[in-house]
Amino acid sequence: MAADMRLPTIRKQVSLSSSLSALDGKDLVVPGDVITSDTGFMRGHGTYMDEEKLTASVAGEVERVNKLICVRPLKTRFNGEVGDVVVGRITEVQQKRWKVETNSRLDSVLLLSSVNLPGGELVSGMDSIYLGIRKCEVQSVFSDGALSLHTRSLKYGKLGQGVLVQLSPSLIKRQKTHFHNLPCGASIILGNNGFVWLYPTPGHQDEEAGGYYTSLEPVSLSDREVISRLRNCLLALGAHKVLLYDTSVLYCYESSLPHQIKDILKPEVMEEIVMMTRQKLVELEG
Repeated sequence: MAADMRLPTIRKQVSLSSSLSALDGKDLVVPGDVITSDTGFMRGHGTYMDEEKLTASVAGEVERVNKLICVRPLKTRFNGEVGDVVVGRITEVQQKRWKVETNSRLDSVLLLSSVNLPGGELVSGMDSIYLGIRKCEVQSVFSDGALSLHTRSLKYGKLGQGVLVQLSPSLIKRQKTHFHNLPCGASIILGNNGFVWLYPTPGHQDEEAGGYYTSLEPVSLSDREVISRLRNCLLALGAHKVLLYDTSVLYCYESSLPHQIKDILKPEVMEEIVMMTRQKLVELEG
């Protein structure tokens, strides 16, 4: 029986000062760090006043908007805004609404009146045929922070066969569109809430189906291998805190092709792939 043996390697010690200097002037703080002693600034989220000094209450990046200073946490639950694209799972069925897990502090709400169905038919609250993983859009935010979702547009609805990858919401780059058909043969939905959905690119899409058409045909081996490789690439990018969008995912996929799918998650292979991806992104921006 073959055995995979790996020897420990010496990791390079990286000083905190050198890593901070490479962030293009972005300030990283931890709880208790004094942001400023100037009393002319307003206190925002993630900060508090301590002896007339503005102090960070969470670990994250300092953001300044005019006179307002807030700290954006590096790892946090999803704080949704109106118009955000989310991927969620139905967790509870009620008569007039569904509760959806969207990686936020509270369960999101999907009213049945906000669900689009082909032909305008009504949805029964207890009808399990429409349950599962769904792609939605944030319609409004309640006073307690809970999200109200809708799937009135034809591009939203129930998702079919695919793989769900859960990552940090702070790693998802905000773009005009979060639906991408990658040239490798798979499609990806980058939810603002950190839930990423991978699925085979459909041959044809029925616009009248309203997002409820689900193909039950077996997925080919080649498509499953592409989706598995993309899934491991997403985990590698997430482990190294690389911003996720269509270009970074595609570059990571191309960099991983010399390796087997199961080897992508090995620490040394993961580090090599992510380093090549970052180099490609730097060359693209430069």
